[in-house]
Amino acid sequence: MKKYESVFILEIRKMDDDGKAFAEEFGKYVESLGGVMEEPKFLGRKQFAREIKKRKAGIYWHFVFSCSPVGANGIKDKYRLDERVLRLMITTYERPEKISNKEIMA
Repeated sequence: MKKYESVFILEIRKMDDDGKAFAEEFGKYVESLGGVMEEPKFLGRKQFAREIKKRKAGIYWHFVFSCSPVGANGIKDKYRLDERVLRLMITTYERPEKISNKEIMA
């Protein structure tokens, strides 16, 4: 299993709870693929520099999880067409072990 991180930008109009239900659903989906969810993090509502699909703002979520490369492709395929998701990006997690997320975000 490889470690991945992803950022989702969610449609504000389709979320009632700032995406908490979406985050739980995503965690369950990762686990159904045989993966492990490590760090779901709500990053807040943010304005876009340019409109995305005629929207001016979105809800940002950051996830760190482990799964197989085939599972990561399955996640892309599933959520790429989801109407709640404006954008998504999945990359391999390549942070040094000695640096914590708090130090990076500071």
